[in-house]
Amino acid sequence: MPLHPDLDAFLEMANLASQSRRPMSEMTPDEARATYDASTLALDAPGAEIPVEALHIPARDGHALPARLYRGSDTATPAPVLLYFHGGGYVVGGLDSHDSLCRDLADAAQCAVLSIDYRLAPEHKFPTAFHDAEDACAWLRANAASLGLDPERIAIGGDSAGGTLATALCIAARHAGTPQPRLQVLLYPCTSAHQDTASHARLAVGYLLEQRTLQWMFGHYLRHADDRADWRFAPLEATDLGGLAPALIVLAEFDPLVDEGHAYARRLQAAGVTTQTVVWPGVVHDFARLGNVVEEAARMRAQVGRAIAEAFHHREPSTPS
Repeated sequence: MPLHPDLDAFLEMANLASQSRRPMSEMTPDEARATYDASTLALDAPGAEIPVEALHIPARDGHALPARLYRGSDTATPAPVLLYFHGGGYVVGGLDSHDSLCRDLADAAQCAVLSIDYRLAPEHKFPTAFHDAEDACAWLRANAASLGLDPERIAIGGDSAGGTLATALCIAARHAGTPQPRLQVLLYPCTSAHQDTASHARLAVGYLLEQRTLQWMFGHYLRHADDRADWRFAPLEATDLGGLAPALIVLAEFDPLVDEGHAYARRLQAAGVTTQTVVWPGVVHDFARLGNVVEEAARMRAQVGRAIAEAFHHREPSTPS
């Protein structure tokens, strides 16, 4: 399928604008964060009007991680909860950039969503983001009941680098012998140690997420080249993916990450993990946050929400429709 016409027009304008301003890969991290957050206001539609509570979660080194707890409408008590990690290549993104997405997922799934503001690079190198995610997950399990949440009905999800954190938590839980979530929700996750697939070559420039931007992000996050072989950064490097929670993997046709997303789905399936892969045609990376550009953003949120709701009521979700 060709690129969605609305996205095609949007990318044409964005690529023209890029000729008169520095690309993200030439910005400082602070400049990139400000640009990324500002773009959210223009690109994404407001999310559902639901109750939101600000929280702080202790990390292992004493740092207090900001978090937001969203409570979907008509949510029973104790409520099922999705632990969510935002994307942004470990350098940009946060609670505000993914507020609309988390609101709509909570509303569509009729569950709570706990969104985590893990620490970013280069101030906090690998594996700080993973450690923060691990600490947030442990805290949620220990404190769920006091928040009116159901510790037996937890899903873990994220987009892009946040999807990497989500599935890495499932691998870590299997290693530790702790419970798997009901579902791992992986929106166009980063899974490969090296960005050398055919889709990375074919879509390296001009499709929102560019190769130079990815390498700039990973260059800030990783301490040295050996970190690329660590499954906490590249889940495809894990020797065994068996025993993980059922996975819902959402991919975008015009995303450089689409091939590694498919590769990860195949690895999960080969390991016996129930895996459903949904490829959205005609869209690009991060389309879940482009509600003012394409209607597919809202449709995808609704479909993923239904799959999460089904996972909370049944052990394995059906394919979204």
